[in-house]
Amino acid sequence: MPEVTIQIGGRGFEVSCQEGEEAFLHSAAKMLDDEAQVLSDQIGRMPESRMLLMAGLMLADKAAGTDEKINALQAKLVAVEEELFALRNMPQPEPERIEVAVVPPSVTDTLAELAARAEALASVIEERSSE
Repeated sequence: MPEVTIQIGGRGFEVSCQEGEEAFLHSAAKMLDDEAQVLSDQIGRMPESRMLLMAGLMLADKAAGTDEKINALQAKLVAVEEELFALRNMPQPEPERIEVAVVPPSVTDTLAELAARAEALASVIEERSSE
């Protein structure tokens, strides 16, 4: 078992850990040291056992807050997944029917005849105005 020296609150501690867990131990020790540093800055020097107790309690408080957030997010995720499941499994809506008016051929023929007359009148007016 590897022996590792960690620094917490400016003090060194020899601890053992499983092979390959050294990086995790140093990471956890850094978190505890950060909390101990906050205590040291606010309160000053205190007994080692009290400093470790307070720093541990501060970390536990943060962990409890994080657990509450995780539980709330998990509940929200379950609700969103249920809504998504319901939306995916709901029946497809009926296709929307759109009606388009059909213009009878007699109307288009009449409109074409009116357009031809209008063009003929426009030509007559142009001829007379240019004289």
